[in-house]
Amino acid sequence: MSEHVLVVGSGRDLPGRVRAAAPGNRTTVICRLDYLSRLQEREAHSRVLAVRHNAPDREWVAIAAAVHAVDPFTRIATFGERDQDRCAEIGRALGLHTHSPRTVALVHDKAAMRARLRETGTDLTPSATVTDLEALRGFVHEHGVPCVVKPTHGSASVGVAVLRSAEEHELTAALTRAGGDFYGLSGTGVVAERFHEGPQLSVEAFSEDGEHVCVAITRKYSDPVSFVELGHVVPAPLPPATEDEVRSYVTRVLDGLGITFGATHTEIVLTDAGPRVIETHLRMGGDEIPALVRSATGVDLGGLVARQAAGERVLPGLRKELADGRTPVTAAIWFAAVSAVGVLTSVEGADEARRTAGVEEVVVQAEPGTMCTGVESSDERLAYARSAGASTEEAVGSARAAIAALAFHIRTVPSIEEAV
Repeated sequence: MSEHVLVVGSGRDLPGRVRAAAPGNRTTVICRLDYLSRLQEREAHSRVLAVRHNAPDREWVAIAAAVHAVDPFTRIATFGERDQDRCAEIGRALGLHTHSPRTVALVHDKAAMRARLRETGTDLTPSATVTDLEALRGFVHEHGVPCVVKPTHGSASVGVAVLRSAEEHELTAALTRAGGDFYGLSGTGVVAERFHEGPQLSVEAFSEDGEHVCVAITRKYSDPVSFVELGHVVPAPLPPATEDEVRSYVTRVLDGLGITFGATHTEIVLTDAGPRVIETHLRMGGDEIPALVRSATGVDLGGLVARQAAGERVLPGLRKELADGRTPVTAAIWFAAVSAVGVLTSVEGADEARRTAGVEEVVVQAEPGTMCTGVESSDERLAYARSAGASTEEAVGSARAAIAALAFHIRTVPSIEEAV
């Protein structure tokens, strides 16, 4: 049976993969007006419905329902983070299976996620929504430092600050940083929570009918100040017992949040007391992590997402693929991030970087003319190198060596004070 899938958002190449999953499959897209330029193969969709980003949910639902009345959708899917809440509302209104509005709300709202995981006994990390300086002061007084202050809704490490003292100026700076306007999400609130020390990991999982398979565990390397991620390696170098503990813990997190299908990307800290969650996402990991997973395990997460969105059961095949006994490979990625502030004028050394042993891909993301403002978010990284090797040291070393071969020429911009 062919499927007519309503895709909420742009989805990069995934709508095309949904159509390719079976003969006769069709896609209709509903997305924000400013996402039209991101749509691939626009002419291949049955139709494209563009809506103002600030239109109320009922308008998105009404537009989808009007099309559904004349050309019914059999399924609904969304492949990114933005507008997952609208996908949930449309799915509920049209009777199409997708994540529930409650699950999306719990995943998107970090304060709500913390409360739910405490309620289920999965993770007892103290946290609180802080609306002003007095509330933040009260949280620090009760739970001490270090603690994390971050936007209730957010991504790409934007707005995250760690308080290591209770000095008034630090409290004020952290609250101001976390309470900004990020990616069009303003006034969404600020959450304070206990800071967990230890290696950072992420678990790339896939779920179906409430069952979860942890496909890979990724070791993450982050800037110690901004927490912007600088590199990843798959698989994370962990003892088998620790791997089992991490997989069991993440499964409990997904169950607690009501996640029953699809790809998830769950970020955790491996503390002395065991795993503790940072946040989870109803999507594949970013930062080319799916490419690392494919190199290391052979599993194509994007293919699983597209095939499941088209109605195929994929978990049996995934389990078989993970058990096939393939030769272990370690895959890594490293990013170029510079602290200099100014205008990027040129990048040298890309050809040399690509000749580095073990390197599979080098991509310069920033073009000349880009304004460099330091390392405040993942969007400010300038390039990446992806590699493979027989060990963590080999794979990470190759990626870092390739990045070291790049030279970024930045014309600094003097401050007003310096110019006077």
